[in-house]
Amino acid sequence: MGVEVLTLTRRELLKTSLAAGGALSLLGLAGEAEAGTRGELKLEGARDYRTICPYCSVGCGIQLWVKDGEVVHVNGDPDHPINEGTLCPKGASILNLRLVAGKDNRYVPNPRRLTKVLYRAPGASNWEEKDWDWAIDRIARKVKEVRDATFETVDENGVTVNRTFALAHIGSAALDNEENYVIGKLMRALGVVRLEHHARL
Repeated sequence: MGVEVLTLTRRELLKTSLAAGGALSLLGLAGEAEAGTRGELKLEGARDYRTICPYCSVGCGIQLWVKDGEVVHVNGDPDHPINEGTLCPKGASILNLRLVAGKDNRYVPNPRRLTKVLYRAPGASNWEEKDWDWAIDRIARKVKEVRDATFETVDENGVTVNRTFALAHIGSAALDNEENYVIGKLMRALGVVRLEHHARL
């Protein structure tokens, strides 16, 4: 059973590519016209602000479109020398993580984010709503319990190590440099040596 191979000359490839590009352009124009008849566009009446991404230390430029005191769109700044309009997934998802509202630069949570603690007990199939004080106290007690039970001051060779291998930490995508610095200091103070951040994985 033979395999049929499609062969194109350069000229045929160019003609085909131009025809496909033209067809896609016409479809795009038709889509824009249709969008215009549906009503106001998302960015219509929004003001464009330039800023720097708050997450890692690369310093990518970001464009924010603000309408009625709310960020409605985020995009990489094409005029910025570092990222030239591109953004990593973390920078591109700023709108889903935090919204900057008003002139006082308050951080307002995205309305889709959970604001209450949900706890599922071991073996349970349902989630219980708990308050923040309960959750923070439980986490602190569990961390201390595990650290006390597994902390090593010296290794098998008598070298001072002050560590525990029973705890680990991985940085969150929603943390900025300052938050990561403080968490890193806390983890090292606890003796955590399995310390990582998702940006390095």
